[in-house]
Order: sequence, then C-alpha cells, then structure tokens
Amino acid sequence: MIYVDADACPVKPEILKVAERHGIEVTFVANSGLRPSRDPMVHNVIVSNAFDAADNWIAEHAGAGDIVVTADVPLAGRCVATGALVTGPTGRIFDKTNIGMATAMRDLGAHLRETGESKGYNAAFSPRDRSAFLETFDRLCRRAKA
Repeated sequence: MIYVDADACPVKPEILKVAERHGIEVTFVANSGLRPSRDPMVHNVIVSNAFDAADNWIAEHAGAGDIVVTADVPLAGRCVATGALVTGPTGRIFDKTNIGMATAMRDLGAHLRETGESKGYNAAFSPRDRSAFLETFDRLCRRAKA
C-alpha cells in the first residue's frame, strides 16, 4: 500500500501513474477535499482539521513494506520506525540511517525561524525535484513488491 500525505503534495499525478504501473493501491490522506477517483486501487481519506490528524492517520496505518510519501519529517520518522519505505516529494529518502539527522535539522531550522535568525523560505518545487521523485518512487515500488 502507498500512503500519501496529500495536503499540498505536488506529485499526486506521478504517484498515480507509477502505482498503476506496479499495481499497488494508493491511499491519499488529507484534511480537505480530494478529487474522487473511479479507480478501485485509489482511496481517499478525509480526516478532521485537527492538528496532525492526517499524519496520525497515516502513522497508525502504515507498516512494514508500505510506502509513505510525505515532506513532514516527524511523520517520516514515525513511519520509518514501523518499517515503512518513506520518501519526500523531492525524492529524498528517509530511513533509519538519516532520520535522526533530518529531525535534528528540522528542529534547528524551526529554532532559527523562531529566533529570527532565518526567514525560513523554502526553495520552489522544480522539474529536477519531480524527476528525482519519479526515480526514487519507482525504485521504492519495485522494492516494496520484492
């Protein structure tokens, strides 16, 4: 199963295309409306607007061998702990070897924004990011099926 933190996810069409090619079910989880699909392999879950509701739903359902797509580092950490394969929409892999550093860097960035040392601007999502995601996601789908 593929679980997608779907609020503001820029690679939903790519996820559907690759998942269909590999025959893997996809569940999009969001706080707001998602475009319905007639594909029986695609599921939409709308959760409450409560803080981290989508993250909590994904973390409760994702397990070993599942794929999770999220840009949220704390959610990535929770899913890595269950044995899920985790990637961000830029193709960044989160696993046991790097989730600690990713969490530390996220916390440092938050601290710098809070103290005014950093403005916290994120780079725009680029065609290179989309390409890197496609490559990583296809590799994770092949690994999940093995």
